[in-house]
Amino acid sequence: MERTPAYRTIRELADDERPRERLLRFGPQVLSDAELVALILRAGTPGENVLDLARRLLDRVGGLAGLVRADPQVLAGERGIGPAKAAVVAAAVELGRRAGRLVPEERPQLLSPEAVFGYVGSYFLGRTREELLVLALDSRGRLLGAPHAIPGNVNAVSLRPAEVFRPAVIAEAVSIIVVHNHPSGDPTPSSDDVRVTEELRAAGRLLDIELLDHVVIGQNRFVSMHRERLGFP
Repeated sequence: MERTPAYRTIRELADDERPRERLLRFGPQVLSDAELVALILRAGTPGENVLDLARRLLDRVGGLAGLVRADPQVLAGERGIGPAKAAVVAAAVELGRRAGRLVPEERPQLLSPEAVFGYVGSYFLGRTREELLVLALDSRGRLLGAPHAIPGNVNAVSLRPAEVFRPAVIAEAVSIIVVHNHPSGDPTPSSDDVRVTEELRAAGRLLDIELLDHVVIGQNRFVSMHRERLGFP
């Protein structure tokens, strides 16, 4: 295949233009989104080096935010990607989500909505469907076990109070906090959110497990329904 004048392989780039060499010399923080994606993809295609492939992919999906949201099967259909590279990208995105939830303490103490957002906010990064997390807590507000996830659809989570409180009952929790996302990016609670909160509070009273808060997460923002007195007295 005849190469266009603009095409250069990665080996033809100067050392200070190659993503791997730049990362090793200066650290990952200096790399652009395209350079980081190029390191994940590892190889380009005939006539398109991996850096150009990464730039084209980001343009195609709408930047880094679009890449985080992208379905791996859709990515696999992009020219030059395929199932193997799509799987590696999806794995890197998921590792980023999980790393964002790491905290120094073995059992994080979740005594404020800010602490809740700091712990689980990255979990919802790029999610295109609503999902609810149940955080079971002890008497000091420390997390008992892993968050319990209840999946939903594009604009709602179908909840049964028994499903929400089951992990708390098993863990002998004193209280719970529930967290769910709004894929639209706007964390403003809906009337359904208020109704569900009231139902969960009532169910919790019967079980002697207090619902401390219902936190709604949007795009880098959150609303504490307890703080706003939505569904709470």
